[in-house]
Amino acid sequence: MDDRDSWFARRTSRWQDWPAEELLAAKRRLGVTVSVVIPARNEQQTVAGVVGAIRRSLVMRQPLVDELVVIDSDSTDSTAEAAVGAGAKVHRAADIVPAEGTFPGKGEAIWKSLHVTTGDLVVFVDADLTSWGPHFVTGLLGPLLADGDVQLVKGFYTRVWTRSDGSTSTEGGRVTELVARPLISLWWPELADVVQPLAGEWAARRSLMESLPIPVGYGVELATLMDTVAGHGLDAVAQVDLGSRAHRHQANHDLAIMAAELLVVAERRRPAGQPPLAAQLRQFVREDGQARPVLRPVPVTERRPAASVRCQ
Repeated sequence: MDDRDSWFARRTSRWQDWPAEELLAAKRRLGVTVSVVIPARNEQQTVAGVVGAIRRSLVMRQPLVDELVVIDSDSTDSTAEAAVGAGAKVHRAADIVPAEGTFPGKGEAIWKSLHVTTGDLVVFVDADLTSWGPHFVTGLLGPLLADGDVQLVKGFYTRVWTRSDGSTSTEGGRVTELVARPLISLWWPELADVVQPLAGEWAARRSLMESLPIPVGYGVELATLMDTVAGHGLDAVAQVDLGSRAHRHQANHDLAIMAAELLVVAERRRPAGQPPLAAQLRQFVREDGQARPVLRPVPVTERRPAASVRCQ
């Protein structure tokens, strides 16, 4: 068993492994606080459902969450009003540390959130979820409360989306599969067992987040993963199977911008001139409810120009 295989076994769990009652006891024993941050832009249709479910389950019923905060990224609809009505504290990203200016983007909202929240542990949840549950939060908190060496917890799930004909599929994660996973497999193979490196649901220690540079756009998840491992080692990362997830999908043109941001993030972190460290792509499939890695070779050989080869 190599280091990656042992990491996968040691640092991968399921949300069912982390009951809220046990987490609440651990939280009180450790004397830590928890903030849930929901970055949102024009999500008036879904944000109240996300906020309300977390508030009912993990603020009112089980007081595991101390702060429930929505960072409104220049919404032009009623996102802020919907979030307030559901029980969240709402901050406009542009109003937080105004001396630093403001940028559009998810990473900007996450960076700004660190200036208006106080929790020792911070859980990030997307605002556009339509098939999910408060167990996303408990699952992500579990490894942080159970092991002081864990700095970052990534969620993964079956991504469910509805086709135009009304049928459903577990396909999804186009930017993950077409950009992030190939990049990681070729140049950062030690990270290839992170099932969904771009998952929008993740958690971290505040001390870690305040120590890292944060890209203002969609590169925030990949950058945080890479920088955490670079600074603290692979064992500082854990991942949790959260079950299934559905959300609003974006147009290909918007996904292209996300892909370009990931390429910039990766290029900034790759030593200049470094060749690929591996020539295989590590992908994941679901079998018997479990995520199973599948290795596929990546052709990297290039033939020399045909004109330079004499026919025998």
